[in-house]
Amino acid sequence: MISRLIILFFVSFLINTTFDFSVYASEESIYKFSWLDPDKEVYVLQNRKFRKAGKFHFNAGYAHLISGAFVDAAGLQGRAGYFFTEDWGFEVLYTKTSSKENDTAAAVRNQGGNGSIPFNRRVDGYVGGMILWSPFYAKFNTFNQVIYLDWILGLGYSKLDETNNRDELGGRTPFVLTQETHGCILWDLAFKFYLTENWNIRTDLTVQHYQGQKPIQNSTPSDQSWYSNYDLVISLGFNI
Repeated sequence: MISRLIILFFVSFLINTTFDFSVYASEESIYKFSWLDPDKEVYVLQNRKFRKAGKFHFNAGYAHLISGAFVDAAGLQGRAGYFFTEDWGFEVLYTKTSSKENDTAAAVRNQGGNGSIPFNRRVDGYVGGMILWSPFYAKFNTFNQVIYLDWILGLGYSKLDETNNRDELGGRTPFVLTQETHGCILWDLAFKFYLTENWNIRTDLTVQHYQGQKPIQNSTPSDQSWYSNYDLVISLGFNI
């Protein structure tokens, strides 16, 4: 047993003194694989082809609400931003939305003639700003075409304008629609697909969380609850 340990120690010593297994790799590193069998092929993830650092970007596109149970809503959205580095930037956005009650709301109102009222908040629009973080990039092949993309995360603050029917739910007759503005926690998940160095298509999930008055009879402004607004956005972008 002791002899085996001595042999193992001796072999380990020879390996550690003969070869250097330290690896230092960065995005600018040049990789050499001369130690491999010449018949073996090695594929290395390519460095970023499209750069964001020091560039402004502009996007315009279509936004669709995906969180309203009783509302169908869609609108137009514009974004503008700048990346200080390849990973960090900022962005401002503005969205104008058109909303209406959907078929689900109509079914609730007509259900058995019992006078059920669907409460809904119809988003009229919002404006906000975010800090962007984009450390991830990728590429993939499809139909012999290489597509490059960036994965972007955003966190910030927004102001959201909405119209709701809280008075109707409270039993007031005749009721009026209530217009309110809320400060929101804003976050965003985006995938930016490059068409060329300057043009891209971008998809965003834009989410806002805010507090609003509860839709209950005789509620007061102090009766608050959390609400969320989720928009799925597709836009055409330009970098300069």
